[in-house]
Amino acid sequence: MKIKMENKKETLTAAEEQKRQQQFIEKARIYVREKSEELGRPLYACTTTFGCQMNARDSEKLDGILEAVGYIKTDKEDEADFVIYNTCTVRENANQRVYGRLGYLGSMKKKKPHMMIALCGCMMQEAHVVEKLKKSYRFVDLIFGTHNIFKFPELLCYAMESDRMIIDVWKDTDQIVEDLPVDRKYKFKSGVNIMFGCNNFCSYCIVPYVRGRERSRNPEDIVREIEHLVADGVVEVMLLGQNVNSYGKNLEHPITFAQLLKEIEKIEGLKRIRFMTSHPKDLSDELIEVMAESKKICPHLHLPLQSGSSRVLKEMNRRYTKESYLALVDRIREKLPDISLTTDIIVGFPGETEEDFLETMDVVGKVGYDSAFTFIYSKRSGTPAAAKEDQVPEEVVKDRFDRLLAQVQEIARERSSRFEGTVQEVLVESVNDQDASLVTGRMGNNLLVHFPGDASMIGTFKQIHLDVCKGFYYMGTPAE
Repeated sequence: MKIKMENKKETLTAAEEQKRQQQFIEKARIYVREKSEELGRPLYACTTTFGCQMNARDSEKLDGILEAVGYIKTDKEDEADFVIYNTCTVRENANQRVYGRLGYLGSMKKKKPHMMIALCGCMMQEAHVVEKLKKSYRFVDLIFGTHNIFKFPELLCYAMESDRMIIDVWKDTDQIVEDLPVDRKYKFKSGVNIMFGCNNFCSYCIVPYVRGRERSRNPEDIVREIEHLVADGVVEVMLLGQNVNSYGKNLEHPITFAQLLKEIEKIEGLKRIRFMTSHPKDLSDELIEVMAESKKICPHLHLPLQSGSSRVLKEMNRRYTKESYLALVDRIREKLPDISLTTDIIVGFPGETEEDFLETMDVVGKVGYDSAFTFIYSKRSGTPAAAKEDQVPEEVVKDRFDRLLAQVQEIARERSSRFEGTVQEVLVESVNDQDASLVTGRMGNNLLVHFPGDASMIGTFKQIHLDVCKGFYYMGTPAE
């Protein structure tokens, strides 16, 4: 038997809801302590994240709440007493990966009956997925979606109190509650949600159906959160939204994304501002001006192209043309000549001809991206593009993908090397994975740099001489 919770009309303010969830944290802490005493050891929790940076930020919130109720974080599922998958559903195979891993968790739970399993995120917003879980994965304890992650403490309590599957998936919401515990992956940098949802309905994309309509956070709340992060040691923030350029349109007192950036720039102690993702149709000249004048906004812009063919872009419902995209790039480069531009490109969209593909190759050559994420189109059930009959043959798509990748990589290597021999400011992020005598840092334009150092340098800015470009990263030496 399953318990499906009702999506009751939301009447509490964000502050009231935050206080209410804090009470559930205290309650869950008692349950965890009692189970820990019964087992004679601490309880461990493992969070696995699939998908985008917004999911990664959500997982930091989940981890923060799990830590607040008494779980110890672990990366090993086989030693965990609580396992949660924060799922992605942008591509069909992402769902299959989750189902495959759930089978393994089911066998683990037979050996550890007290073990709890939770699923959340975009995949859970699909009704057919929840039905399959109810039928074939009855051992799952808790299912919730993208709109009510702030209710995790409450849902966790219900799951601990019940021997039945708890399901709480909302179709949509206007409610935003952010002030709950967060376990940040990095001490010195953090993601910050500025908006949720998407109104674009690109014909290949499931996101608007699982993330809901656009809703923006109040600018005062965003600024306050960043001020608190800076006070806690953060020097770089990544502003997150499905389309940050449309931020603020639905607020009671509308504000543009560019205006929000100007307010964030005023925060003392904050050194770097990043953001993603930008939709080309909404990127304003006002934003370009603000970026050009800023001393904190990083000279990097992720500007998804998806296709260079105006005909295909229309079929994708992207609402810009090849010509308008190139004109936008020209305006950006006029004000920010040294900016690093990155992109997303889909190969093999239904109906794509060789001529359409060559238009994409033409844009890649004219723009000169520092890097590009290239994808082979795959059907996504529930999207208009999946119903199209003129799917491109697999062997044709593979050939085009290989040709595109070769061009992207050649241009990216050439673009990346333009800073060789200069001294650049680098934020140290970690000890190098391959060589413990090196540290790895990132320039403002998002390029990686490896250079001699140790863990004490993590989170600090260093002036680094870029000795040699290795294609997509640099080897350097401290210039100080």
